[in-house]
Amino acid sequence: MADEPLVLGIETSCDETGVGIVRGHTLLADAVASSVDEHARYGGVVPEVASRAHLEAMVPTVERALKDAGVAASDLDGVAVTAGPGLAGALLVGVSAAKAYAYALGKPLYGVNHLASHICVDQLEHGALPEPTMALLVSGGHSSLLLSSDITSDVRPLGATIDDAAGEAFDKVARVLNLGFPGGPVIDRYAREGDPEAIAFPRGLTGPRDAPYDFSFSGLKTAVARWIEAKRSAGEEVPVADVAASFQEAVTDVLTRKAVRACRDEGVEHLMIGGGVAANSRLRAMARARCEAAGITLRVPRPKLCTDNGAMVAALGAEMVARDRAPSDWDLSADSSLPVTEPHVPGVSHSGASGHGHTHGHSHDHVHETSAENLYS
Repeated sequence: MADEPLVLGIETSCDETGVGIVRGHTLLADAVASSVDEHARYGGVVPEVASRAHLEAMVPTVERALKDAGVAASDLDGVAVTAGPGLAGALLVGVSAAKAYAYALGKPLYGVNHLASHICVDQLEHGALPEPTMALLVSGGHSSLLLSSDITSDVRPLGATIDDAAGEAFDKVARVLNLGFPGGPVIDRYAREGDPEAIAFPRGLTGPRDAPYDFSFSGLKTAVARWIEAKRSAGEEVPVADVAASFQEAVTDVLTRKAVRACRDEGVEHLMIGGGVAANSRLRAMARARCEAAGITLRVPRPKLCTDNGAMVAALGAEMVARDRAPSDWDLSADSSLPVTEPHVPGVSHSGASGHGHTHGHSHDHVHETSAENLYS
């Protein structure tokens, strides 16, 4: 285990300042500072608020992660950071911090993809990813079906949302029901007391001529809002639990149906579900039942690893080091629309300021390394 790569990961794509430390496939620390309470009064994430929160939380969160892991920064074999996709300003805070830590410590820098990181985090729960693996990623910003034969270099998109992502639909429906923000956990909670068959909400993009792997939740969101408005206009009480359960059933039905279909069509025997919505209890139960019926092995990380966190970035970074992938150049920048086909952003050249290799276990000669050891050890 000692010869496995020790990597620090930084995640700031949205409203979570996540710093994780991983050795190989072993999670040593997962420190998170959330600004969700600061966004709640706006009913959604405000980019400028998120960026400022990341700036304030970054150094304390890194220090907490190092302390929790029981390692010195000088022991690291690399620093990984989410380079995209995400909110541009928030990403820039994380990328700038990662570059500063990597440069000061004389360690290689790895700019990685947020979506690929959500897939790779499952290695911390269930061991090495099978190749190939089908991944269903569902969150506030993404609803995607991805096929990965190599998480560090080959991730192929099969389908994505054409409008609202699943998590975004949860937030909007929760807002209409006056349940607050974020919507996912509260709708899941109310749905447990409701009847999922009480209201026949539509299933988007499930017709025979529709895109087989794409998702659409905008029509469902609108149908729920109109149903609630009709009840209120008639002076009737809105059955919140039944609405939550019926809406949740419609979302999870579409997600799991298309994911299992993709596995069958592509001949893939493993389905991994990640992203914040993967914490939803009904999605997990329905996916488990449908995968068992189809002979597909289901892999879902524990809920804390499904939401945005630094551990997932560190996991992908550790895989980059283990597979000897090229580190990023020092001119690495944030890319708010980084495509998932780019699991990481390799450098074109590694001369000049970097002055170090990228194979774990090797020494990293750098003019700033000694001072960095004193600061962070």
